[in-house]
Amino acid sequence: MSMTDPLADMLTRIRNGQQRRKNAIVSPASKLRANVLEVLQREGFIRGYSQYEVGSGMNELSIELKYFEGEPVIRKIRRISRPGRRVYSGVKDLKKVRNGLGISILSTPQGVLSDAEARANHVGGEVLCEVF
Repeated sequence: MSMTDPLADMLTRIRNGQQRRKNAIVSPASKLRANVLEVLQREGFIRGYSQYEVGSGMNELSIELKYFEGEPVIRKIRRISRPGRRVYSGVKDLKKVRNGLGISILSTPQGVLSDAEARANHVGGEVLCEVF
């Protein structure tokens, strides 16, 4: 069975893993997922991630979740641009998430960036998700 929205699947796995207080979760690997995880790691929302091979040409991502004083660092994570409704934003139209406490993750011509990095590079793109 094919998956319609692999990124939303990974975000749901992160959300569910944090609800169950897991230290690490596993998700199928792709370049987009790895790039989003790289942004989450740079911004301090996850401890880290690693990619490993599980079969012939099949890779998985092991994602280490992060907690602060027993509470998950990620309080809310949601998909913005979906397969049925793509959401694009120019650099001037980028909104701050929770007055700058959260981030938006964008897919830009310069790669997958956080909203602050996109503003610094003066690029817009597809708004993938919001994290707070």
